[in-house]
Amino acid sequence: MNPRIHIDALTETLSTLRSQSNVLVRWGRMMAERLPEGGRLLAAGNGGSAAEAQHLTAELVGRYRSDREPYSAIALCAESSSVTAISNDYGYDEVFARQVAAHGRPGDMLVLLTTSGRSSNLLHAATAGVRCGLTVWAMTGARPNPLADIAHETLALPGEPCTVQEAQLAAVHIMCEVFEAAIGVPAVERRVS
Repeated sequence: MNPRIHIDALTETLSTLRSQSNVLVRWGRMMAERLPEGGRLLAAGNGGSAAEAQHLTAELVGRYRSDREPYSAIALCAESSSVTAISNDYGYDEVFARQVAAHGRPGDMLVLLTTSGRSSNLLHAATAGVRCGLTVWAMTGARPNPLADIAHETLALPGEPCTVQEAQLAAVHIMCEVFEAAIGVPAVERRVS
């Protein structure tokens, strides 16, 4: 394996992320408007995208760069008892949709992460989010994909699943950076060692 092939592919995906970064600025600013007022952010994904969803919510409940108040954010994929009970009783297609219906309130935000945009359980979650009055955002692989058609706004990145997922981590960090700047948290000075 030539690592340059992977790096070149990632560079292409990141180039598209750069061209769509205005989407992340909008999302981060909307989070800054809604979370301090009691809104919450719900996030979900499968596999590695589940890890990205957990990463996003951890940055909001904990902190990204600077110490600040915690904000309500729930990674639906991390709710193991709910995930297993719902999938057992209703099927895996409903595993996130039922949680969205239970936890989501009008004005909350739902972020769905996927490298394809075709996962049935995320499509059901997006539909439930729209029905419940949440703002639904999707981070997906390339268009066209059905999740992009349901979500209110989509960050669609071309590439192999691995490079899409790697770029989505950068997208999560950008959202958090915009969020913290918009709520007035000072940026941490970077130290050069």
